[in-house]
Amino acid sequence: MLNQAMRAKIDALWDRFWSGGIANPLSAMEQISYLLFMRRLDDEDAKRQEDAEFLSTPYTSLFAGDFEWVPGQKVPAEDLRWSRFRHLRGEEMLSHVRDKVFPFIKALRGEDQPFARSMKDAVFIIPKASLLVEAVGIIDDIYKEIERERQEGQTFHDTQGDLYEVLLSEIATAGKNGQFRTPRHVIQMIVELVDPKLGEQVCDPACGTGGFLLGAYQHILKTHTGPDARWTDADGFERGIGDRLTDDRQWKALRERTFFGCDFDTTMVRIGLMNLLLHGIDHPTLRYADTLSKRFDEADRYDVVLANPPFKGSIDKQDVSERLRLATGKTELLFVELILDLLRIGGRAGVIVPDGVLFGSSNAHQALRERLLSEAELQGVVSMPSGVFKPYAGVSTAVLVFVKGGRTHRVWFYDMQADGYSLDDKRDKLDGSDIPDVIRRWRERDPRKDTDRTAKAFFVPVDEIRKNKFDLSINRYKEVGYEVVEHEAPKVILGRLRALEKEIQDGLDRLEGMLG
Repeated sequence: MLNQAMRAKIDALWDRFWSGGIANPLSAMEQISYLLFMRRLDDEDAKRQEDAEFLSTPYTSLFAGDFEWVPGQKVPAEDLRWSRFRHLRGEEMLSHVRDKVFPFIKALRGEDQPFARSMKDAVFIIPKASLLVEAVGIIDDIYKEIERERQEGQTFHDTQGDLYEVLLSEIATAGKNGQFRTPRHVIQMIVELVDPKLGEQVCDPACGTGGFLLGAYQHILKTHTGPDARWTDADGFERGIGDRLTDDRQWKALRERTFFGCDFDTTMVRIGLMNLLLHGIDHPTLRYADTLSKRFDEADRYDVVLANPPFKGSIDKQDVSERLRLATGKTELLFVELILDLLRIGGRAGVIVPDGVLFGSSNAHQALRERLLSEAELQGVVSMPSGVFKPYAGVSTAVLVFVKGGRTHRVWFYDMQADGYSLDDKRDKLDGSDIPDVIRRWRERDPRKDTDRTAKAFFVPVDEIRKNKFDLSINRYKEVGYEVVEHEAPKVILGRLRALEKEIQDGLDRLEGMLG
């Protein structure tokens, strides 16, 4: 959690980019991400060098040797460190960062790596030397504040990651084709329901800024953290540092072979990469791909899929992968089928869908829901209030939780009314959220006990769902409880009225007598 001083500096950073000519929030976020990455790269490399010297182990610096920034012209890589170029002035800093440092970070880790492929078309577009100098100064100030807190022992949590989350929250415009950022507390709820584990491979086929992959990473760290090294974030979720992961092979597997994501927006892929890198995931596999197209051929691969795919999109049926059998061009349906296809047998998924997926009457809608019940175990449907995705969209949504393979015998429903924020465009923090109750009841769910359909959570047998054309909307099954109110007999009420009328008349007579 960031203190007020750091939040004020973040606001100042956004203001500088706006006034400096980069008004598009996504473009500004991308450029800020590059600067943060440059800063982190220098810090991490210096730390690894110090650790290697202390342990007397070999380490080759990322800034060793020379870097050929244009054919035939080299620069000592040491000069490309943040700690070196931050002292340059004006136009000299701008040309150095744009022409040498930026090409250097684009070339990191080799051309065959996902990072380099994603950065291939990246462009450094900060137009003014004054903007770059001010941005570098503000970022330095933010990191000084982070270091001050660390030295004072006020916190051991992921402040650098929180910094990036706050920056991302400033993106207040919806993306293309219905893309918008999923609120972090909703991601955390879904991750708790699906419960990804160390050693499993986690995928998001429409990853955007990488929020679900990051949520899975933080969840795994928490489950491998002792009680003394845990803390509670602003939304009431426990976080941890993974101090019980004591084998370097575990960390290597977690950071390099666990998280996979795709998106058809290259800007989102780059921002997502930076998000995961700045949270400590050293080698995330995020790449540009249209996962619904014929060019995407992955299947039966992942243990966990978490996603909030684009709503209300539509693609040409001729472009849809032949593996997807639904006769539709609606992306909200095709993505759920894709997720089912991506999972291994026994793999688990948590996916956000618009309410229309739950009750739509088209052949494709019904066919998808039938597959979820017959080719998977549809474990839960969490109905969310319509304001959860404001200011981006006011559409009502739900979370589907399912396991590939087997058959569904009954489905657990939860009627979520509040998520801890106002359901208007402001989304102000409020007291009271159903999310802790969702997680608690999910873990304690029991089909023998959860039978009261006037309650927030209850089970519905699959046979009943089939009879209702596979309708999965909670309003189809929830019952409204009416409180019986007993009223007095009409004659009794009439007698009371007459007595009251007589009392009023007597009072008026006394008042008239007093007046003479």
